[in-house]
Amino acid sequence: MYNNFSNAERAEVLVQALPYIKKYNGQIVVIKYGGNAMINESLKEQVMEDIVLLWLIGVKVVLVHGGGPEISETMDKLGKKPEFVGGLRVTDKETIDIVQMVLAGKVNKTLVNLLEMKSGKAMGISGMDGRLIEAKMKDVKLGYVGEITKINISPVTDLLEMGYIPVVSTVGCDRQGNAYNINGDTAAAYIAGALKAENLIMMTDVSGILKDKDDPESLIPQVTVSEAKALYEEGVISGGMIPKVDCCIEAISKGVKKVIIMDGTVPHSILMEILTDEGAGTMVIGDK
Repeated sequence: MYNNFSNAERAEVLVQALPYIKKYNGQIVVIKYGGNAMINESLKEQVMEDIVLLWLIGVKVVLVHGGGPEISETMDKLGKKPEFVGGLRVTDKETIDIVQMVLAGKVNKTLVNLLEMKSGKAMGISGMDGRLIEAKMKDVKLGYVGEITKINISPVTDLLEMGYIPVVSTVGCDRQGNAYNINGDTAAAYIAGALKAENLIMMTDVSGILKDKDDPESLIPQVTVSEAKALYEEGVISGGMIPKVDCCIEAISKGVKKVIIMDGTVPHSILMEILTDEGAGTMVIGDK
């Protein structure tokens, strides 16, 4: 579509983006790239292009990724049936080995490779590298599902200082050498908080918080933490949106300026959020 623009229209787009380029230059933006938003390969390439563009204009981008569908697919291939309790994957010893292999291996390195192919400079790490994500067992019934106890952020800040886009897979560890499967949204909230990021962008397969879950036109563009809590009470925020909004509130409480829940399947949604007036999805901010 951009190819149909005249040169004057292209120039105008760049001029309109200039205040935002200036605002975000040198700022840290954490992007949580969700498993369900990663399924379409051509869209995945486009997201990586958008991230590289932000990096090229001076935004310090940290990419935190999930990979639930890929984990389930690999488990199926190995003849192991995925099991979930309350939306969390039951993770026995065999499953955590698969999680580590898929997240820290295949998914992480695929994203690093794509960023490099798009002329970015990326480095992949897991939450186990430099003990970035320390964790403990959340619930014995869930097995090796981790609850974060500490973030050691220096591996990420070191990479940012060296000019890399850190790509983080959400596998944590404890002092006894156990690996843990960490919820990607929670990990992104904690990492963004430790970085005091300007923005945390949570890319999912939903457009944001909807006043009416069956009406995509009822998107709520902005809520404060207090308003979000009221929406819980009203039942507007329900089901799978509850843990996502919980993570938004967690990130805000840890010092992140604003958190955006957006549909990562919409082309260029990251650029629309950061480089335009209108933005994309629902923005969660602290109370005034």
